[in-house]
Amino acid sequence: MIGYVTLGVADLTRAAKFYDPIAAELGVGRMMEFDTFIAWGEQGGAPGVAATLPFDGQPATIGNGSMVALQAKDADQVRRLYEIALANGGVDEGAPGPRGGDGFYAAYFRDPDGNKLNAFTMV
Repeated sequence: MIGYVTLGVADLTRAAKFYDPIAAELGVGRMMEFDTFIAWGEQGGAPGVAATLPFDGQPATIGNGSMVALQAKDADQVRRLYEIALANGGVDEGAPGPRGGDGFYAAYFRDPDGNKLNAFTMV
C-alpha cells in the first residue's frame, strides 16, 4: 500500500550524506534526484524513502509520533544500519536489541534533521 515516504529536511546535501550509506547497506541507491529532492530505493521494488526541501519554502519540521521503519535482513544488518546512522550525523533513540516478546529486533535513531527512523527485523 505504501509507495514511498518523504521526509522534510533543511539541508539536502547533509541528508544525502546520511541516507546514501544507509541505502547502500540496504542494497539500493538513489532512484530519483532533483535540486530539491532525492529518493532512495529501487524502481518497482519495495517502498522507498525520500528527502526533500519543503515545497512551500517553510522550514522542515518533524512529526511527533512519526517514524520510518527500514526492514533489515537480519539482526547484524540492524546493528550495521544503526552504526552507519550514528557515524553519519544520526542521534541514538534506542540501541539495537529485542523489543517485546514476538521476535522483533530493532534499533532507533534520528537523522540530522530530527526525523525518527528505525531498522528492524523479525528473528
